[in-house]
Amino acid sequence: MDLKQNLTRRIVIVFALMSTLVAGIFALGILASVHVVEHKLTLTTLSAELRGLLATDDISRWSHVPEKNELFFYEGGQGDMALTRQLAALAPGFQEIRLDDDDFYAMVEAVGGRKYVLLLDQESLLQREHLLFIVVIVGFVLSVVLAIVLGRLLARRVMAPVIRLARQVRHRDQLIEMAPPLRPEYAADEVGELALAFDQTLGRLRQTLSREKLFTSDVSHELRTPLMVLATSCELLLANPSLDARSTAQVNRIARASHEMQQLVETFLMLARKPQDDVGAGSTCTLRQVADAQVEIWARLIREKGLEFIYDARPAGTTRYNLTFLQSVMGNLLRNAWHYTDHGFVRLTLLEDSFIVEDSGIGIPLEKQNAMFQPFVRGDEQRGEGLGLGLSLVQRICNRQQWQVQLSTREPNGCCFTVTLTPTTQEAEGQPRGLPAA
Repeated sequence: MDLKQNLTRRIVIVFALMSTLVAGIFALGILASVHVVEHKLTLTTLSAELRGLLATDDISRWSHVPEKNELFFYEGGQGDMALTRQLAALAPGFQEIRLDDDDFYAMVEAVGGRKYVLLLDQESLLQREHLLFIVVIVGFVLSVVLAIVLGRLLARRVMAPVIRLARQVRHRDQLIEMAPPLRPEYAADEVGELALAFDQTLGRLRQTLSREKLFTSDVSHELRTPLMVLATSCELLLANPSLDARSTAQVNRIARASHEMQQLVETFLMLARKPQDDVGAGSTCTLRQVADAQVEIWARLIREKGLEFIYDARPAGTTRYNLTFLQSVMGNLLRNAWHYTDHGFVRLTLLEDSFIVEDSGIGIPLEKQNAMFQPFVRGDEQRGEGLGLGLSLVQRICNRQQWQVQLSTREPNGCCFTVTLTPTTQEAEGQPRGLPAA
């Protein structure tokens, strides 16, 4: 049996197999019993009839006319009762013989040195056995079919509470803190125990999710103030004309890191919300606007590393997307390309509703590509920077926004990330989220 079958099908299969086994044993028992009983009845009948014939005073004047399926022979008989050579060779007792292409039961007795033989044609008995065999086979097949039908009905009835419980557990409302418990809706049986286990597990899951949301929200809000202080301080330092070039570069680095941290905080805050709360939350912008802003940040850094930066801004559409999420996705992909490319180029290409980030860096082995979007997985473990969370964050955002991100390998080396954007109805109409169309 295939253990990957669903439980309902397994119940039907087991029920059908059990019924088939029982019906098969019962059918074989009937056939064997009928055969044995018929054999013994035939033996008893032939023996009694032969003894009745031998009880006649003068066998030579016996006038008994046997049944049409019976034949009587005796040693020294005349005409139809003459004992043939084949019959004369028979040993005393009950046996089966074949005479003139017909099957017979034979009862042989030797009395006073004379052999007597009584034959019974098996044709009628074989016909009855054949009819009985057909009846048993039909009954066996019907019992198996009935077992399958009843098995399906019983399996559905037995599995109905389990299926209902599974649907309730999958329902998104079960993660709400005020969701009613499942256990009171079920009887005190195995399904009830399963419902109780789900109640306990869902309760712990709700507490964990609540703590995670509170932690994310609190930390993000608490980080906003020092980040604003950093950004303001960097602006004031950059406005100082006495700052030398080296110090200016360091302040610019601090300002860039502060900006990235602010963007990350906004991303985490939005990811901490429920997806349905995204409507009306956050600013929107076009793909070209986000790309131009990211190019201002990353083009200089990429070129300072000695790489060629190519920005292919083809006529992009006017569809608007969530600003925070789109900035985070594009920024993380450009950061990865900058970090893992030592020679060659980094290219950003804009299409109608997608963008492509390519590089000629160290690349990602094919067997590792599926795992790259998991948390704490890095392309090159030898590089000291980063925790391997960038691509995981990209995947989370794309899943939430119903965007598609694909990773492929460039030849001879490097990576190619393609992000296909799917706007909501309001974004497709070119309106900021939460605002009605003009």
